[in-house]
Amino acid sequence: MEDKSLLLEYFGDTPILRIIDFLLENRLFDYSKKQIIDETGLAKATFYKYWDKLVQLEVIKVTRSFGKTKLYKLNEQNPVVNKIKEVELALIEKTTPVLARAK
Repeated sequence: MEDKSLLLEYFGDTPILRIIDFLLENRLFDYSKKQIIDETGLAKATFYKYWDKLVQLEVIKVTRSFGKTKLYKLNEQNPVVNKIKEVELALIEKTTPVLARAK
């Protein structure tokens, strides 16, 4: 990961936040577990250590399957995901210079 997002910068670069942040930033698309691992830069063991927790909380949902492959994205109907989106928006508003917001 090159530049850290505001979410990671302010709340820490943890595996769970990396997964959520990646899916949040790329919410128009769905991804396989392998793609998420590659894009977040997490070790496979670390990824799987936290993945089940996110699925159990229904933060992540299966969007489609083909063969043995499943694709996932954030469950935007989940209240936890909505709160995370609110926090991210608040961070953006707080960290954007006043002049940029006035335009």
